[in-house]
Amino acid sequence: MNQALNGKRVAILATDGFEESELSVPRAALQKEGVEVHIVSPEGKGIRAWAETDWGDTYEADKALADVSESDYHALVLPGGLFNPDELRLNEDALSFVKAFFQAGKPVAAICHAPWILINAGVVDGRKMTSVPSVAQDLRNAGVNWVDEPVVVDSGLVTSRTPKDLDAFNAKLLEELQEGRHSGQHA
Repeated sequence: MNQALNGKRVAILATDGFEESELSVPRAALQKEGVEVHIVSPEGKGIRAWAETDWGDTYEADKALADVSESDYHALVLPGGLFNPDELRLNEDALSFVKAFFQAGKPVAAICHAPWILINAGVVDGRKMTSVPSVAQDLRNAGVNWVDEPVVVDSGLVTSRTPKDLDAFNAKLLEELQEGRHSGQHA
């Protein structure tokens, strides 16, 4: 357990259709280091994972989106999958929650298709990021310098491509969480 991370709280915002490993693996890595992790879903109910090629387990939400704010947490994690970010990027409450982390200079970590949420939250212009390749052009169109790398960090924003990059993603997430607020993080 990392004493510097003791007492930190992280929200994982997700809904049905998140890529299972992109929630479960970062959550386990954070918890191993003593971080309190809450799964936040729009309704505060259980959400069903997508496990690579079929529906996976149901994960109980710890909190409903309406019951939390950015000030409750030190960082935010956005798992990908196809269905999850496509739904969240149309949810105004989710977009406001995400944007608040950027406005507060707090670390945000997004993997796979999750940068779609960041595009709709209006927080990506001028950033260097990565994602699953199918989202690359969407990010470029939103003003991002997209690169094909396992993990990219830009002033507290951590992005990765796929579950194959989770080790690098988790390492940078933990590093950014330990560093805390980033003056270069912007909305």
